[in-house]
Amino acid sequence: MLGQPVRRALFEFDPGGSLATTYDGQGTALGLAAGFLGLDMKDERMKDALRIAKEQGVHLDFVVTEYENDHPNTYKMTLWGPDGKGLHLTALSTGGGMIEFTRFDGYAISSRGDYHEAFVFAANPGREDRRALAGRLESEPSLDVFEIQVKGQDMMLNLKSSSGPCHPLVESLGSFLTIGRVYFSEPVLPVLSRKEISVPFLNAAEALAFQPTGWKEPWEAAAWYESQRSGKDVQEVVGMMQEIVSVMEASIQAGLKGTAYKDRLLGQQSHLMGIAMEQDRLIPAGLMNKVVAATMAMMEVKSSLGLIVAAPTAGSCATLPGVLLTTGKELGLDPVGISKGMLVAGLVGVFIAEKSTFAAELAGCQAECGAATGMAAAGLVQLAGGTLKQSFDAASMALQNIFGLACDPVANRVEVPCLGKNIMAAVNALTAANMALAGVDAVLPLDEVISAMDRTGRSLPFEIRCTGYGGLSITPTAKKLEEGLRQKE
Repeated sequence: MLGQPVRRALFEFDPGGSLATTYDGQGTALGLAAGFLGLDMKDERMKDALRIAKEQGVHLDFVVTEYENDHPNTYKMTLWGPDGKGLHLTALSTGGGMIEFTRFDGYAISSRGDYHEAFVFAANPGREDRRALAGRLESEPSLDVFEIQVKGQDMMLNLKSSSGPCHPLVESLGSFLTIGRVYFSEPVLPVLSRKEISVPFLNAAEALAFQPTGWKEPWEAAAWYESQRSGKDVQEVVGMMQEIVSVMEASIQAGLKGTAYKDRLLGQQSHLMGIAMEQDRLIPAGLMNKVVAATMAMMEVKSSLGLIVAAPTAGSCATLPGVLLTTGKELGLDPVGISKGMLVAGLVGVFIAEKSTFAAELAGCQAECGAATGMAAAGLVQLAGGTLKQSFDAASMALQNIFGLACDPVANRVEVPCLGKNIMAAVNALTAANMALAGVDAVLPLDEVISAMDRTGRSLPFEIRCTGYGGLSITPTAKKLEEGLRQKE
């Protein structure tokens, strides 16, 4: 957007939100620095982004200051380039790695990284000329969405295109506008939005009613949804999920080999499960013990700032791969078979996103590990050869078990009790899937459970919604550990 390298950035967090207490310990500062350095999201240097920024002369300030906002994950940013010209942006973190920009130099916007965009600041041409401008834009085939906002003598035009950069279109508007400033934004998401997009269903009831003849497995419904949403064919959708699963598998293997990072509470421990299993020192639990080890390994990679998939979030990244990949291997499935299970998990994630949130700051840990357990239960049913209804019943039962789950990380690190909650979510998914496969009655439809979960989460006290102000976060030991880590830094 700035159109030049960032040389200085000021980030402001409201003390009444969640970021004021978590931006340093949970990686927000690193992520912001990495973004402004242009690092790819798979770049292992992300963990060193603050140091690299300093070495490259990029000055970043993080300040806690009061301001009006209606979302706990609000970022106010002021950015400057080498020429000293700056811009003001407001953004929200909506969970699962997703960001929405909501204000740009005082104008309301909604930018999610799913379009090529242009922000054109110009003199207000007057009502008739604005109508002519709107007519011109409505007939432009390369344009999906546009919005015109007027403030007195000034105007801001936001253009969104799924077909390519907006530069040529902006150049063609010179006869309609006296243009002052123009900023361009390119998409960051792997699947773009587009005009008049249509999906076959957005909840479990619609998906069950939609099933055409010929569909035999749950993954077909999930792949069809993704195909319609993205415009890609089903095989390409499965291939994209295979890439995601391969990253997850590499993360688990990296965790089992061992991880090291100084700024964390827990060191490597996942290998202890393997040793104990070999020595026959554990309560016999077969697959469950393997799931626990894999889930721990993934959490250790996350805690050492290694490469993970935020599925559905970073704090709950271990549940899905821990249980689905381990179970898939136990069942003798190949990567394609496991990817089909992950697609079904993703479909339940779509339903949760439609009716609720993945942000613990809004709805507690049930929005993170809770969402993950419902998603994983549905995916496990696919791996075991169950039906779409059984997948949704499994998700319903898994979600029913986690209502009211607090988010209260110790010492501002997503390790304790997050590790245990990921393990609990994985095991809960395993038992819920088996119950559904056995024909146990879920009683409550999945859609109703998701809605109830959202209401419950949003009614949780502010202190136990990832703020560090309640629960385990404020125990005496937690405060000592936090102070110790701060002194180490």
